[in-house]
Amino acid sequence: MKTRFVLINTSHAGNVGAAARAMKTMGFDDLVLVAPRWANVLRREETIQRASGALDVLNNARIVATLDEALDGISHLCATAMTPRDFGPPTAAPRAHFEALLKSELLRHETLAQEAKTPLNAAGDTAADPSAASQAGVAFLFGSERFGMTNEDVYRCHVALSIPTNPGFGSLNLGAAIQVIAYEWRQALGGFAVQDATPPRALADAAQVAGMLGHWEQALTSIGFLDPAAPKKLMPRLNQLFNRAQLSPEEIHILRGVAKAMIETAQAKR
Repeated sequence: MKTRFVLINTSHAGNVGAAARAMKTMGFDDLVLVAPRWANVLRREETIQRASGALDVLNNARIVATLDEALDGISHLCATAMTPRDFGPPTAAPRAHFEALLKSELLRHETLAQEAKTPLNAAGDTAADPSAASQAGVAFLFGSERFGMTNEDVYRCHVALSIPTNPGFGSLNLGAAIQVIAYEWRQALGGFAVQDATPPRALADAAQVAGMLGHWEQALTSIGFLDPAAPKKLMPRLNQLFNRAQLSPEEIHILRGVAKAMIETAQAKR
C-alpha cells in the first residue's frame, strides 16, 4: 500500500531531517513538504545532520505549494491532531485504526477479485479491475511545530490519529511523532524481523563437556570437596547443571582454567 508522509508548514529544518531518519528506519521513503519555512530546507546543514544518513529520503523528497499537490494518488488521509475539535473526523489510536484499515483494504481486494471473475457486474457494467486495490494510498499529515494542523486540513481527513500518551503530559516533538506513526504502520504491514546484535553462539560438544567435568572432578577432589570413596551424585548433578547452561567452547576453557587453578593452589599448600 502506497505510504506518504506529508509535513505541512514545517518551520525547523532539523525536524525534516529527523522525519527522513524516522521514515527510513521503518522502510518508507515518500516524503512531501508543503510550503516549508525554508525553500532550501532539504539542503540545509541541520537537515542533513539530523537525517543521520537517510539522504536518499531527502533526495527523493518533494516540496509543493499546496496540500492538494501533496495528495496525488492518495485515497486515505490520516491527520495527526492532539488538540480536540468540535467537528471533524473520528479520533483513533494508530494501532487500532491501522488494523481496521488493512482489514477494509483486504475485503475490498477480495471483492474486486470476485467481481473480476464475472464478465458483467450486477449493474451490467464491466467488472472492476482487481489490481485497483493495490493502488490505494495512505498519507500521514503532520502540521507545523507551533500550531499543528489547521481545522481545514483536519476536516478533509478520514481519521485524526491520536498517539496514546501520559494524560498529564502528551507533548511529542515532530520527529518523535513521525517515528511512532511510522513504527505502528510498519508493524501493521507485517514489520521487520529482529536482527541479532551478536552472531549465533556456538555450543560445546559432549566430548568437551565430558573433558571439562573430568577436570573438575580432579579439582574438587584436590580441594577436599569431593570424596572419591563416596561421590554420591555430585558429578551427575554438575553434568546436568552444565547441560542446562548450554556452554560455549570459550566457557569450557574458562571453567577448565578455574579447575586448573584449584588443583595448583591445592598442590602449593601441601
